[in-house]
Amino acid sequence: MTERLNISAEQLAYVTNADPGSGLLFFQNVILPFKDEFPKDTELYRLLTTKPSEVSHDGETG
Repeated sequence: MTERLNISAEQLAYVTNADPGSGLLFFQNVILPFKDEFPKDTELYRLLTTKPSEVSHDGETG
């Protein structure tokens, strides 16, 4: 997998069994690992979440 993505084993660890909100950002020739611990008790989180269990179809979050 590291060869296919052209990343190191250390970078692969950021995406293998990674927690939600963490991963790698690829920008031109730069690869940046990140871990976002966004506060879940905010309106912005409720607007941006992609977890189906946290999204309701009536416009309200659950």
